[in-house]
Amino acid sequence: MIMNRINWGVVGFLFELFVLTLWVGGLVVIIALVIPAVFNSFGMEPAGRFLRRIFDGFGLMNVCILVVLGVVAGMRFRTFGSSPSEMFSVSSVEWWLLAGMTLITFSILVVLGPQAIDLQEQAFEAVSKEDKDIAYALFFRLHMIVRACHLVNFGLAASLFIIKVRKILFYQSIHGYSVSADDDRTTEMRT
Repeated sequence: MIMNRINWGVVGFLFELFVLTLWVGGLVVIIALVIPAVFNSFGMEPAGRFLRRIFDGFGLMNVCILVVLGVVAGMRFRTFGSSPSEMFSVSSVEWWLLAGMTLITFSILVVLGPQAIDLQEQAFEAVSKEDKDIAYALFFRLHMIVRACHLVNFGLAASLFIIKVRKILFYQSIHGYSVSADDDRTTEMRT
């Protein structure tokens, strides 16, 4: 019986594409479906609290995704290096995009998020209309920055996804190589 070796480069690449799909698709679903449904179903305060929990879960998922992407990229770099002639090598653009995603996620979860939560609670607890208006103005000013960070992170994740898909789709035509099931590395095509 012949046993084929698993091409771990392909497995890692597909895993990266899967988690990036979760990241990009998750934010699209939250923005396009969840937020409108929540605000149409609940009042301002319950909707705000509910969405805060959703974005807390989304942030935790993003941290897990960043860990997976970092580990897989590290394993790919260790195995295939950064040579453009290797299909599964890690390019400097991938490293920079991953670093940017990590920095923005850290700033959302550790710096801006707690401040936004405090301002949101102040707005919910305000009694007079003037205090409530001031608290909401401060909250929405900071919340605009948090939303912008989420959209920048969305762009970085989508860019990383596109780079990986382009690498898969165009690698064979550019370099004349294909992925072999017999080896963990790419082999030249026989015609």
